[in-house]
Amino acid sequence: MKSQVFINLAVKDVNRSLAFYNQLGFTNNPTFSDDTTKCMIWSENVFVMIMTHEKFAGFANKPVADTKNFAAALFALSVESLDKVNEIVDKGVAAGGTEPVPFVDYGFMQKRDIEDFDGHTWEIFYMDMSKFPAAQ
Repeated sequence: MKSQVFINLAVKDVNRSLAFYNQLGFTNNPTFSDDTTKCMIWSENVFVMIMTHEKFAGFANKPVADTKNFAAALFALSVESLDKVNEIVDKGVAAGGTEPVPFVDYGFMQKRDIEDFDGHTWEIFYMDMSKFPAAQ
């Protein structure tokens, strides 16, 4: 079996979050989904499990973080172009998400952030390594 990444997120409304993540370009895998959890596929090896707070709490040994008011993590997804960055974030904003910080251009990398209804922040970025500064 290939190595895979599963990111588990506690959300207040699984179905609302399902619609939001679909707008960002994720697809749902119904085999690993039920009324409390939706398995969202980003790529062949990256999955996001969106779960009710109750379901999430069953996997954690700490209280569920208030990610609407406190940062618990930042998740970054690379895409193939700046146009794709803009497309994803624009769709996320149209679906009810927020853009918590303005566009950032590092020269070799451009990024925009999108925050879901529960405050989980995704950095959507494009990186062109041919523009990476040479070591001084």
